Amino acid sequence: MDSSTSDTTDLHKDVKSLLDLKFATFNRTAFIETDPIQVPALFTTKENIEIAGFLAATLAWGQRPTIIRNALKLIALTDNNPVEFLLRTDENEWDSFLNFKHRTFNGTDCIGFLKGLKNIYLNHGGLEQVFTDGFRKEETIFSALKHFRKIFFEAAHEHRSEKHVSDVEKGASAKRLNMYLRWMVRSDSAGVDFGLWKQIPSSALMLPLDVHTGNVARKLGLLTRTQNDWKAVEEVTARLRDFDPHDPVKYDFALFGLGVFEKF
Repeated sequence: MDSSTSDTTDLHKDVKSLLDLKFATFNRTAFIETDPIQVPALFTTKENIEIAGFLAATLAWGQRPTIIRNALKLIALTDNNPVEFLLRTDENEWDSFLNFKHRTFNGTDCIGFLKGLKNIYLNHGGLEQVFTDGFRKEETIFSALKHFRKIFFEAAHEHRSEKHVSDVEKGASAKRLNMYLRWMVRSDSAGVDFGLWKQIPSSALMLPLDVHTGNVARKLGLLTRTQNDWKAVEEVTARLRDFDPHDPVKYDFALFGLGVFEKF
């Protein structure tokens, strides 16, 4: 082995050791206190965790306290029982959502999203079934996200609302949807992620790539692509699979924690 190969291997080990350490630091229940995952964590039934999680993930851009506050406000408008609200409350009674706003996500978008969710639970077996059906098409998260977006927008909605669900076919990184899938699919003893969905393996999950995780990944030599798009997601997740092929996105905790909490 020449010296350059040895140096690369040593660097690889150093980065893995750092990420393993930071994963252990941040993958704790205390993480929930500052993260939007606290919103679905309020519930115990599968469907309410799924729906509350999806709505919280949808709003997950901007300042974290604002995200959490608005997500809780949105859930309160469903009488803190999202699945019962969707299935039992007539759409004519949804006017209370018209005044909801989170950045560019407004009341019209909100009602369109509720209609999309209602259609999924009435006609497609629920969120888990839709994502699983999409995953099975190609055994990839890409196919899961593509299929979900198609089914979600079957219901009546304003065209403007489509910008709030990432389109991976157009190269979007789909940070919020990948984060949502981490919440629903990934499971470990720390109890942060829910691990509710059993038909999509953790090994297939893709990194929720944002400004923080992207910058840290580049500083650590895990990502060369300058854009935070789907190709970057594929590149960095492939590197993380080298570290843990069975649970690559566990390093989301490490990359995010290094960027947000430690200003790496």
